[in-house]
Amino acid sequence: MTLPSTPPPFAISLSEVQQAHERIRAHIVRTPLLESQTLNRLLGGRILVKAECLQHAGAFKFRGACNRLLQLSPAQRQAGVVAFSSGNHALATSAVARKLGIPATIIMPSDAPKAKIEGSRANGATVILYDRQNDDREAIGAEIAARTGAVMVPPYDDPHIMAGQGTVGLEIIEQATERGVALDAVIAASSGGGLVAGVATAVKSLSPKTAVYAGEPAGFDELARSLASGQPESNAPGARSICDALQVVRPGKLTFPVNLHLLAGSLVVTDDDVRQAMKAAYQHLKLVVEPGGAVPLAALLAGKLDAADKTIVVILSGGNVDTSVFIEALNR
Repeated sequence: MTLPSTPPPFAISLSEVQQAHERIRAHIVRTPLLESQTLNRLLGGRILVKAECLQHAGAFKFRGACNRLLQLSPAQRQAGVVAFSSGNHALATSAVARKLGIPATIIMPSDAPKAKIEGSRANGATVILYDRQNDDREAIGAEIAARTGAVMVPPYDDPHIMAGQGTVGLEIIEQATERGVALDAVIAASSGGGLVAGVATAVKSLSPKTAVYAGEPAGFDELARSLASGQPESNAPGARSICDALQVVRPGKLTFPVNLHLLAGSLVVTDDDVRQAMKAAYQHLKLVVEPGGAVPLAALLAGKLDAADKTIVVILSGGNVDTSVFIEALNR
């Protein structure tokens, strides 16, 4: 893929990612960069695993939510926040809100994993369920914000959220440097694109020769098609995937220009590929990973990117999975 010759119309900067890291450092887990010799032998390269499934609230989303909520004014904190999410952003926002004493209303699809719905409620948030196929979650959130004065906290299309997620990439480069390792590639799952846009901003700024790829499930591969066409593409109505965390209609308005400019491509995997990766993460790394979080590893195991003689980081972005879904993956 040929990168555009001009910078994107919107981009967060390395400085903003670094400032976000300083802001949230005391509140987050510096998740480990793990390695399995078995995976290395299977794939013929050196595979480093950034275990964001071990982050607070079980996913990378805690970083972005933390960076956003820490910048609210006292009056905004009192009015509260409202967020819409299929799960991990809900858990993260509700967890940060509880930590900071901020009222939170979370709008979630009725078919979201029970672990994510129950977790958000356990964090003290008011959870409103909607029909993913027929209701407009953004409209529901906007109405609540207008009526209550609460601050909207988007899951990806927000510079503070993007900068917070970018701290994953900052830590990857720090940890690789500590080991004296040069990285050939980094792979991050993509839905709205906030994680991979933030990661790409940090990684490409600090290690320009490192390629950054998105990973997506088949049926929700709008970013792959958008990168190919050069403009935002939509997913077909009624698409289905076990990757509940990676289901949006179109790329984000703010995230897509960044991803178009910085990404080397997007790797698309099947649900069976994802189940295989979930099983591999458990067998070889002893990690519980949700379907969406396993997509980057699935891409390597499925041969979507040749790992032979390369050093590649895969970000396992979340671990919030219902028991039945996890057991099904292990039994495959």
